[in-house]
Parts: sequence; C-alpha cells; structure tokens
Amino acid sequence: MPKAVKVAVLGARGLVGQWFLRMLDGHPWFKLTAVTSHEAAGQRYGDAVKWMIGGSVPEGFRDLELVESDPKKVDADIVFSALPTEAARKLEPEFARAGFTVVSKAAAFRLDERVPLVVPEVNPDHLELVGRQEWDGAIVADPNCTTTILALPLKPLHDAYGVRRVVVTTLQAASGAGYPGVPSLDLIDNVVPYIPGEEEKVRDELLKILGRVEGGRVAWASIEVAATCTRVPVLDGHLESVYVETERVVDVGEAVELLRGFRGRPQELKLPTAPEAPLVVVEGVDRPQPRYDRMAGSVPGMSVAVGRVRRGPSDRSLMFLALGHNLVRGAAGSAILLAELMVAEGYV
Repeated sequence: MPKAVKVAVLGARGLVGQWFLRMLDGHPWFKLTAVTSHEAAGQRYGDAVKWMIGGSVPEGFRDLELVESDPKKVDADIVFSALPTEAARKLEPEFARAGFTVVSKAAAFRLDERVPLVVPEVNPDHLELVGRQEWDGAIVADPNCTTTILALPLKPLHDAYGVRRVVVTTLQAASGAGYPGVPSLDLIDNVVPYIPGEEEKVRDELLKILGRVEGGRVAWASIEVAATCTRVPVLDGHLESVYVETERVVDVGEAVELLRGFRGRPQELKLPTAPEAPLVVVEGVDRPQPRYDRMAGSVPGMSVAVGRVRRGPSDRSLMFLALGHNLVRGAAGSAILLAELMVAEGYV
C-alpha cells in the first residue's frame, strides 16, 4: 500500500462531487484534504451542500471548509475535477501547470490529443501520453458515463471478434443531468428522446478509448458507431441496448464467457476500488434492470451488468443489454479507480 496520497475535489457540492466524498470516506490510500466551490467558499461543507445521494455527509468531511478552485489554496497531490465544462477548460490547465495531477470528469479535454481518455480496464496503456504533456503536472480524463458503460463490454468482444459497427440506444437516468436537471413535468410519465451533445460524445470518446497509441498520439479505432441517447424517469443507472457487428463469426456461448471472464489491469493490481469482475453477466430474460442491478459488483456500483446476450441477424453480430450506475462506475468511482491506477503505476 502506498503512503497516504492527498486528494482534493473541485466542484464538491454537485452529485458527482458528493459521490466522490462518499467513496473517498475511509479510502485506504487517499486522504481528502480540500473541497472547492466558487459559490460557497468559506462555508463548512456540511452547511453548504444539499446532500442528494442518500444517507448523510460523511462525518469526517462535514467541517471541511470550502475554498475557491485556485491552485494556491489547495494542498493535494491529485485533484478530482467535477467542474462544469467551461470552468474546467479554464481551471484544469492552471492546476496542471502548478504541478497537480488532475483526474477530470469534465468533458473539456477528453478529445485533446495530449490528454489520455481512460477506462482503467480497457486502455490503461494510454496513460503513456502523460509523459508528453507540457505541464509540470498532468490532466487525465475520465469518459462520459454512457461511454464508460459501453466500452467495458465492448473491450473483450472487440479483442476476440473485431468490432466493426455498434448501434446503441441508451435509456439514461435523471441523475445524469445533475441537479436540478430535467424539470419534473418534462420527465415524469415521459421519455425525452434527445440529450444535447450526448450522441457525439459516445461516438467520439468510444473511438478514442478503443484506439491505439502511435507516435505519441491516439489513432482512433475504425468502428462505425450510431447512438441514440434518451432520458428516462429512473433515478440512477443507465441502461444501453447494444447491437454489434464483427469481423469474425461470433459464438454466443463463448461471448458470454468472454464477458464473464473479462479482467483488466485494476484487477491484476487488486486496486481498492476495483471490483473482482468489471462485468457481471446477469441471468433472466428481463435483466438487467436499474432498480435491481445498478449496484452490481463486489465494490457496489463498480461493475457493469450485462444481460440478454443473443445472436443478431447474422453469425457476425451480437445483441445485449448493459447497465451501469452512472454516478459510480460512470463517474466518481471510475475516476477514483483511474487515480489508484496512476499511483500504482508510478504516474503520481
């Protein structure tokens, strides 16, 4: 176990920030030393936050004083950024220039060719891009929640069969829009069949994640991706209906075992936030379901549940459903796991 690593959370009052604090409470490697909020700087965290994720503010963090998102006011080795995109675009390079390692949940730098976009089990080798950044510190990006949930089951299938086309329709939880999010009269008894910018994020981020590092940059994967992203009246948990076409013939039974047996670098290293199995294949023709399966995994919420794995219209196609907790595996938990990987591999 490494010595205690000091971490901070930028934008700590939002839903993702709250999950960061919940998952950092009692963490064996990381010690939370700073929380930031532009609007509430100077207040106690417990007084300034509207706690939305069940339970209450972890006792050890209630008295932390919120500070501004300023490198001069933060004492940490790693900063987790849960900032809005525009704020992140300005502030994250300031932290990187000041020597901090920034693990970002914001979209600002995900497609920047200098910045690795990493799902820890899928493309840990992309971290080598950190050495090519001009800052004294670094920025490493964690993907959009929807992309992470899709990339995990696609990785073993792509390695085995060569994925050439993906068609995905997502049913995304209300919490993915943050708070206050989608107005209740727009979402209750309804499905909103469009999320601004989401379909482009899924396509572009997936191609970068499944690409290869060549000559100090990522050559994106040559996969056709078509995404339709919808918002549904579910609190937490993004469900994705996935159709895949492959280069090689798919054996459904073999594909199920590939998904069930998939492991990555975090499992090899036994990182604290790594689930024993990043993919959990659930039985039953009506699973996975958000209410029952969003907290899947030995580390609750850190596994993606996969079900209804079946052949498509040809022997080079596959269909399945994937479900992940958008704020745990899709956000705070994935970023914490990425930071653990960077510590274990000597990047921090």
